[in-house]
Amino acid sequence: MTTDQPTDLSGTAGGLLAERPGKIVAVHLTYHSRADERGRRPAHPSYFLKPSSSLAATDRTVERPAGTELLAFEGEIALVLGRTARRVSPAEAWDHVAWVTAANDLGLYDLRTADKGSNLRSKGGDGFTPLGPRLLDARALDPSALRVRTWVDGELRQEDTTAGLLFALPLLVADLSQHLTLEPGDVILTGTPTGSSVVVPGEVVEVEVDAPEAQGTLSTGRLTTTVTQGDVPFDPALGAVPAVDDTQRAEAWGVRSEGPAGTDHDGAPPAVVVGMDPDLRTRLHRAPVAALSAQLRSRGLDDVTVDGVVPLHPGQKLVGTARTLRFVPNRPDLFRAHGGGYNAQKRVFDAVGPDEVIVIEARGEAGSGTLGDILAIRARERGAAGIVTDGGVRDVTAVTEVGIPVYCAGAHPAVLGRKHVPWEGDVTVACGGTTVQPGDVLVGDADGVLVIPPDLVEEVVDAALAKEDEDAWVAEQVAAGHPVEGLFPPTGAWREKYDAWRAAR
Repeated sequence: MTTDQPTDLSGTAGGLLAERPGKIVAVHLTYHSRADERGRRPAHPSYFLKPSSSLAATDRTVERPAGTELLAFEGEIALVLGRTARRVSPAEAWDHVAWVTAANDLGLYDLRTADKGSNLRSKGGDGFTPLGPRLLDARALDPSALRVRTWVDGELRQEDTTAGLLFALPLLVADLSQHLTLEPGDVILTGTPTGSSVVVPGEVVEVEVDAPEAQGTLSTGRLTTTVTQGDVPFDPALGAVPAVDDTQRAEAWGVRSEGPAGTDHDGAPPAVVVGMDPDLRTRLHRAPVAALSAQLRSRGLDDVTVDGVVPLHPGQKLVGTARTLRFVPNRPDLFRAHGGGYNAQKRVFDAVGPDEVIVIEARGEAGSGTLGDILAIRARERGAAGIVTDGGVRDVTAVTEVGIPVYCAGAHPAVLGRKHVPWEGDVTVACGGTTVQPGDVLVGDADGVLVIPPDLVEEVVDAALAKEDEDAWVAEQVAAGHPVEGLFPPTGAWREKYDAWRAAR
C-alpha cells in the first residue's frame, strides 16, 4: 500500500486493503453524544476485537440472519496502520496511521447476551465491517477535524466530528500501542456518535468520512451497504441462539439511558404495571367528571383539570392511571441526540400497560403532532386506557378511527420534531396547566379530564356517586313540579325525605 493520494477502490474489503488485516480493533464509547445517549461517561477508552473475516462482504450487502430482529448500523471513522506502533506517544501516534476511511461497525443485538461482553457473535458476522469506498491519506488530514455522517435510505441519521470525541484519535493509537503491537494493515474502528439504530432488510445504509475544513474537501465517498434477509436459522443444538429483551431492544434502537451510570445494559422501558382494581374502575366509569371535580374542590384541590384539551371521542369515558411522557422545545442538536431511534416517546408507548393513560407534556404547544395513528394503535394493542396530550395530534382521522380515547389540543399535520424533542418518561409532568405524576388517576368525559391523587380516589369517587344519587332524586322532584328552594340542595324537610328514600333503597 504505497499510494499518497485518496484511492478509488471497489468491491471487497480485500480490494480496498492490499491484504486482510491481522486484527480489527474496535472502540466502545468515544463520542460525547453517544456517551450521553448511553448514560455513562468512561474515564478511559475500552476495546474489543472483530475478526478480519467480518470484512468479507463481496457485494456491499449484509445479511440479517434468520430469526433475528436487531441488526444495528454504526457509522465510524476507520484508521489503517501504515507503520508498526509499539509504545508510541500521542504526539507520535498519527505518524503511524497511513489511511483513513469510512466504516460501518454493524452489530446484531440479538446475540449480545450470548456474547457476555465479547461481541464475537454480535459483531463478528461476515460482512459486519464494510470499509471504503476510498482511502484518504492520513498525512493530508487533521485528526481533530474529521467528520462522519450516516444515512439510511437517504435520511441523515448520524453526524458528528472528531471535535466531539472523548478520546482523540492519536490517543487511541497510543493507548492501544502500550498494550499490543499495532502492525501495518491493522484497522482501528474509532467508535460511533449518537444516532445508531436498527435497520431492516431492504434498507440501504451509507457512511461517509470527510474533512470539511480542508482545502479542496477530502472525502471517502459514501460507503453503501444494503441489508438483506437471511434464510438459514441458527441451530440450537450447536450453541447459543438469538434472544432479545427490552434492554437489548432499547439499546439497539438508540435509547438515552435513564438508568444508573456505568451499567452495561441500561435504558430498558419500565415494567408493565398491574391494571386498576376492577371495582374501582367501574365506580369511576359511573362518576361524571363534574361530580368528581366538585368533590376535589371541596377538599381544597381546585387545579386538577387538564385544561385546553378536547376529546376525539366525546361519548367515551376515560379512566386509568397515568403513564407520563415529557417533551421539551425543539433544538436541532438535542433532537439529533434524543429524537431519533427508540426515543422516549416510543419507549413509553411500547411500555404502557393495561388501564394506563399516556399523559404527554407538550407545554400547550399545538404547532405539531405529538402522536399519530401508529402510536395510537400501539397504545390500544398494549391495553392502554387512553392518551391525553396538551399538544396536537397528526393523522387525526386515522387516530380517531383507532378507537382509543384521546384528548388533545387539536389537529396538526406537522411531525413531532417541528416543535418538540421527546425527552423522558415516567416523571412528573405538567399537562394542560396541572401537575400529573405517574400513578395519578385520570378520568375524562365530554366535560374534560381530571387528575385525582391515588390516596384520595376511593373517598372522592364514593362521595361523587352519593352526590349523583342525591342530584338524581332532586331532579325527579323538580320534574314533578316542586320548586328548587329548599330542595336544591335538600334542607330541612326535604333532607329528611331524601335520607328516608336513600335508607329504603
